[in-house]
Amino acid sequence: MKFYIATDHAGYALKAYVKEYVQSKGHEIVDLGPDSADRVDYPDYAKKCANAVVSDEGSFGILICGTGIGISIAANKVTGIRAALCHDAYTAEMTRAHNNANILAFGERIVGKGVIESMIDAFCDTPFEGGRHAGRVNKIDSCSMGANLG
Repeated sequence: MKFYIATDHAGYALKAYVKEYVQSKGHEIVDLGPDSADRVDYPDYAKKCANAVVSDEGSFGILICGTGIGISIAANKVTGIRAALCHDAYTAEMTRAHNNANILAFGERIVGKGVIESMIDAFCDTPFEGGRHAGRVNKIDSCSMGANLG
């Protein structure tokens, strides 16, 4: 699998660890920044990652900020992105199986390294189930085109 990774300053300290872990599992990872722990705005890096994932069919993303909340919200503004804020392996597994998530987001201040490893493993090892979930994912995707769920 190919992953794009981006953080803000509050997620920067974990980035090298996550990159090394993803590579140790045999996956490719592309670092989209930032290149230091200096203050940056998470929407800028969420957008970089989301645009890369949309442009590179079959790729995935990893986004990290302090809580994972802001960076996942920002990424989900990009059409075609289904960024999921996860806190454990179960949420990572379910978001792949039921939501066909293409970006895993989490907070450096929220989860530890062991949990991160289990989330990455679950995210990578779980295929989208399709079936009844496919129609729901299509409805999610239609939301980003200005449609409503009504």
